[in-house]
This record gives sequence, C-alpha cells and structure tokens, in this order.
Amino acid sequence: MRKIIGTGETILDIIFKGSQPHTAVPGGSVFNGLVSLGRFGIPISFISEVGNDRVGDIIQQFMRENHLSTQYIDKFSEGTSPISLAFLDDPNNTHYIFYRDYPAKRLDVDLPPIEEDDIFIFGSYYSLNPALRERMVEILEYAKERKAIIYYDPNFRNAHAHEAIRLMPTILENFEYADIIRGSDEDFLNIFGHNDTEKVYAQNIQFYCRNFITTHGAAGINLYCGKELKHFNVPSITPVSTIGAGDNFNAGIIYGLLKYNIHYHNLAEMTPDKWAPIIQCGIDFSTEVCISYSNYISPEFAEKYSTYLK
Repeated sequence: MRKIIGTGETILDIIFKGSQPHTAVPGGSVFNGLVSLGRFGIPISFISEVGNDRVGDIIQQFMRENHLSTQYIDKFSEGTSPISLAFLDDPNNTHYIFYRDYPAKRLDVDLPPIEEDDIFIFGSYYSLNPALRERMVEILEYAKERKAIIYYDPNFRNAHAHEAIRLMPTILENFEYADIIRGSDEDFLNIFGHNDTEKVYAQNIQFYCRNFITTHGAAGINLYCGKELKHFNVPSITPVSTIGAGDNFNAGIIYGLLKYNIHYHNLAEMTPDKWAPIIQCGIDFSTEVCISYSNYISPEFAEKYSTYLK
C-alpha cells in the first residue's frame, strides 16, 4: 500500500471565541491534514518534534489515536512544546499568537522509508526556517530520489511577509523540489506582493513545477497545468471556523491522488479533466472542516466518504 509521509510543526491550538477559550486541540498545518488522512486508515509517518512535557504527551497520544506513527518524532528535553492562541473573529476568520521554545539541535530523528509513488507533504515557515533548512533539504532530496510525489503548501502568512525577499531563494528551491504546489491567494500576496495567480504561475512557478492549485476562499479554486487553466466553484456555506480549511483541502487532494490511482509518472500528463474529481475531494474535505470547530474531518465523515483504497 502507498504511504503518506509529512514533516511540519506540531502545536497545541487553544481556540478562543471572543475572550474565552473554547477548546484546545493538537494542530499544525501539515499535521492537521495528516490527522484527517489517518482517519481513513492510510499508513502515515510524520517527521516532527515535541517537548518532553505534558503538551508533548497530549500531542503524541492524539497521533496514536488517529493512526499517525510517532516513531519519527524528536522528543526534546531542552525547551517546551509549542502552543498557539487562535482567536476567531466575527466572520470566523482566525488570528494567531504563537509561543515556541525549541532547543538548538532539532529534528534529530531517523527518516522513515519512502518508496516510489508514496506522497510526501511539506510547507509553511517550518520548511523555510534556517534552523531546520539543512535537515529539510536532506529529507527532500531523499523523497525526490525515491520518486515520491512531493506536495508543497507554502502557507506563507502575513507575519512573515517582511521576510519574503530574504526567503525567496529558499521558496524557489521548494518550488523546484515540488511536483504539486497548492497555496492560497493570500500566500502569494505575502510572497510576491500581489495575488494574480495566473501571473505567479507564469513568472515564478511553471518553470519549476507543472501542477499548481490556488485557493481563493469563497471565490473558488484555480488549477494550472501546463498551458491549461480551469476554475472550480465552491459551495456557499457559513463557516463556523476556518482553522484547518487549507490543510484539509491538501488532505482531500492527497486522498484523491490515492483514490484515483495517480502515480508519480502520471503527473506530467495530468489534464483539468483528470484533476477535477481530485479537486472535488479537496473541496469536500475543506467544506467539512469549515462547518465545525475541529482542525480535521470527523471520523464519521471519513467513514461515510470512504470507498477506499485497498
């Protein structure tokens, strides 16, 4: 069976509605999507780090409950597990404050086996952080060498927009490693200073990566592959929370790649028609998450949605 491997931050999200904490859930951009995929019983390895503390224990127990291997988690003793405060405003958009205390030496773990046609997902500032970059390149080189499908979500937030010029060489290097790039219009506004995603594709991405998906909130989704562009509408909903929406769109795309048997060698010949049912999986996953306070799809949704994958 094909496997999914991801790397990214793990964090405990304390979610506020107004001035009061509403719930606390393990989170992280790549992590959220992998939890959703774990609820389908897909084999998943997650390369990450937590502190040797109560929060780290909560995160690792949650991983085990959702079928994510903890074998490749660096459990450090110097420092503490990261925490975020997530504040939902009136339209239920999310604003974050992060608290992190990492040791000097990070991601000191063995790498999981990666085989051809496995799917490797990475992204966010975690993939750009100079403290982790040497290790990140080592992981990416291994995944590329093994002919895994490499999926990159820049998830580049406004808090780092002032660093975009300095980080641009690393962002472009990530584009070059990727087989699929998915980002929001906000990400590209923060990176390039504009969110004309057709121009972003033509000027900054197409040279490195053929398959490019952009999400635009209620305005829908754009797919670029080679010279072809296709727009997809999304259902009109009243979101409860947007936490995890993009992360679970990624999870839906990865689920679709597996469900529709898209392999590494297929990526160079993907057309909008072949992408359409896969994009629909992304829409379904992200819609489900937006109508709950959860960072991930529910086990009940996974059970109903799965036709699955033997």
